[in-house]
Amino acid sequence: MPARLLSVPAVAAALDVDRRTVYRFIAAGELPVVDLRTGTGRSRVRIPADGLEEFITSRSAASPRTRR
Repeated sequence: MPARLLSVPAVAAALDVDRRTVYRFIAAGELPVVDLRTGTGRSRVRIPADGLEEFITSRSAASPRTRR
């Protein structure tokens, strides 16, 4: 079964960040992309859903300890 691919705006909405932030994560190599280039025009990138899940997991912080 093919991987589910998400658009940059969909990933931005899921992370509650601006699209430019998603592009920064991509440029830094933190988010994997699939380039669906269809010619000499602009590239069209998609983020695999599994890659987004790994990104979120890698950035998840442990819950803080409660004081006694």
